[in-house]
Amino acid sequence: MEDRLLRFLFHGAPVRGELVRMSQSWRQMTAHHEYPAPVKQLLGEMVAAAALLASNIKFNGALVMQVHGDGPVKLLVVEVQPDLALRATAKVGDEPITDTATMRELINRAGRGRFAITLDPRDPKPGQQPYQGIVPLDGETMADVLETYMRQSEQLDTKLVLAADNDVSAGLLLQRLPDHGGAQVITDEDAWDRATMLGGTLNRDELLRLAPEVLVRRLYGQEQLDPQATLAPRFACRCSRERIGRMLISLGRPEVDSIIEEMQTVTVTCDFCNRKYSFDAVDVTQLFTRGDTEPASQTTRH
Repeated sequence: MEDRLLRFLFHGAPVRGELVRMSQSWRQMTAHHEYPAPVKQLLGEMVAAAALLASNIKFNGALVMQVHGDGPVKLLVVEVQPDLALRATAKVGDEPITDTATMRELINRAGRGRFAITLDPRDPKPGQQPYQGIVPLDGETMADVLETYMRQSEQLDTKLVLAADNDVSAGLLLQRLPDHGGAQVITDEDAWDRATMLGGTLNRDELLRLAPEVLVRRLYGQEQLDPQATLAPRFACRCSRERIGRMLISLGRPEVDSIIEEMQTVTVTCDFCNRKYSFDAVDVTQLFTRGDTEPASQTTRH
């Protein structure tokens, strides 16, 4: 079953919906990480939510979704590019995590967790500047957190149903759009209530196992829908030797030289894809004298 995101509008109503199901891309995102099961589920739910939200933003840049935790999970990060290229990672401490751990136990134990969405433009221009919205972690599930964020920061009524396991990341998004007196004639005032009521009947197993097209028919077969474009989310990491080189330059020559003196090489591993970049003394000299980040040492990947 191909990874895809299906978009639709309720005819004559300011309500939009989306369904996403990712299998191949989700497995690629987590192939090099041994996350505990509840951490993997939370991260997978964030991945689905980020894809759903990013597909509605007219923005030439990345949407970055972050959860900063005060429990055994310190950080969850999902990044989505305009073409729905995604990558994700989690920072987990040494504290044991049980298979039944809740979101609150993992990331909001003392109530100091926070959630942020950042819009990072590729080429900042007037009217398209970096933006970040931050809210406390309010709710018992990732869907609760996202719904609260959208209501507080974007003033949009939003319904989310999210699910993830080892093989699939999936989600349903429903949003009531503001009525700005546009071209669409509103003839169905009750569509939002029906859409959310029916969406609430969707269970986790259905969301994980069934294709978006099947779910739309099951949930909204009696509704008049206006189909929109079907999109193809995919995994892609943006790490590169050039980016790592710039990071080393930002550390300063003395710091990097001290690592070379002790270890003979500086090796940096990408948190997202686990690719390793190695710089020896010759590479470092080139880096700081000419700003040259072309590889003199080969990049290895595990």
